[in-house]
Amino acid sequence: MSMIHQRLKELREGNCLSQQYVAKMMDVAPSTYVRYEQGERKFSFQFAIEIAEFYGVSTDYIAGLTDNPKPRDEE
Repeated sequence: MSMIHQRLKELREGNCLSQQYVAKMMDVAPSTYVRYEQGERKFSFQFAIEIAEFYGVSTDYIAGLTDNPKPRDEE
């Protein structure tokens, strides 16, 4: 599992959310979201931005480029 997919799962589980709930909030089919988390499907950069905004983290954090989840404007 890549860092991106691992972070999606960690963020969801860390916030005690179901895959179905996150899928609904991101306006994607639950099966699509499950495949994102499992690394079976790639997602767009726009989706990465939306999921980062949903969790209040940076896209760099989701991508695994930093271990600091805070967006730059909050550092």
